[in-house]
Amino acid sequence: MPRAGWDHEENRTMTAEDTTRRLFDVREIYAEPEAAASPRGRQVLARFPDAKLIEVPSHWGIPHLHGNEGNVERWARVKSEVVVLGVKKSIATRPNGRSADWIAPSSANGCALACAYCYVPRRKGYANPVTVFTNIDKVIAHLGRHVARQGRKPEPNQCDPDAWVYDIGENNDCSVDALICDNTADLIRAFRHWPTAKATFATKWVNRELLELDPRGRTRIRFSLMPPADARLLDVRTSPVPDRLAAAPDFLAAGYEVHFNFSPVVLRDGWERDWADLLRRMDDTLPAAVKSQAAAEIIMLTHNRDLHDVNLRWHPKAEEVLWRTGLQEAKRSQNGGWNVRYRTGLKGAAVQTLRALIGRHAPWLRIRYAF
Repeated sequence: MPRAGWDHEENRTMTAEDTTRRLFDVREIYAEPEAAASPRGRQVLARFPDAKLIEVPSHWGIPHLHGNEGNVERWARVKSEVVVLGVKKSIATRPNGRSADWIAPSSANGCALACAYCYVPRRKGYANPVTVFTNIDKVIAHLGRHVARQGRKPEPNQCDPDAWVYDIGENNDCSVDALICDNTADLIRAFRHWPTAKATFATKWVNRELLELDPRGRTRIRFSLMPPADARLLDVRTSPVPDRLAAAPDFLAAGYEVHFNFSPVVLRDGWERDWADLLRRMDDTLPAAVKSQAAAEIIMLTHNRDLHDVNLRWHPKAEEVLWRTGLQEAKRSQNGGWNVRYRTGLKGAAVQTLRALIGRHAPWLRIRYAF
């Protein structure tokens, strides 16, 4: 692969309307009747007034959408042209211990971005647009009760020394969702009033509208980073990596805690060199204020046979680096599916190599965990 470059588009001058138009040209909105009639559903319909409303009995398993194999060739286009509205039926919080202490109930599922390695599409068939859950009020009420039951955190852990951390974006990108409706904004505003808790989400999209939400230190945004050479191939429709890095000081100044995800780490020829370039860039450009509070997660690539087969039909070049059977072994996931990951010895050695590169080029960066 070519050596990582740092030329990029400048997002700072783009208006909110520009950024929305860059990702969305919504022509169809599939909606459960209750979701369409709700205040949040009406907000989404008003945001895309030219879209055709199609009522469906359930946001899961829409035959024309999720069950249509022909949608594979329109993988990215469907993400731009379709939004789904649903009511979240199961509202529960479950323990995590990696990115967060707890996984919050989803406010959305799916994404308008098209990262070739994303695990979310594995459950949704041949299309993976954003599904907005419109009963956000019930999600926030549930979280408020859950936070209250926890009380104060008894001791520090790798998630946070003081606060209970809740991941609000496990199956979605909250920065992208904020272009569709106010679910992300409502969650950020809720957490700023809970002094024992903190929200967190990872993102690959720089949404500067979030700078206006006054999180008061109660939301941790995790900018996902990888060498630009990898991102240009794998992070389809995302903000360029240099833009994500450049946004970090602005989000810190706006009241967010700013961490980073090195995710996923893809092993291919020259990966060590290009990660060293990225780390040097971080060290050279990030101000001291960002460095002093930053931490990172290392997440090695996990892939999946079904997603591999889908990718071969819309983005086969990505599979040249994602699907490398000589380096990978099968592993059953927590959800019961079969994935592939780098072989145990190879994965451990790669993590140690990346840790050494961080120690050499960005020694200020604390690694919260590696997986």
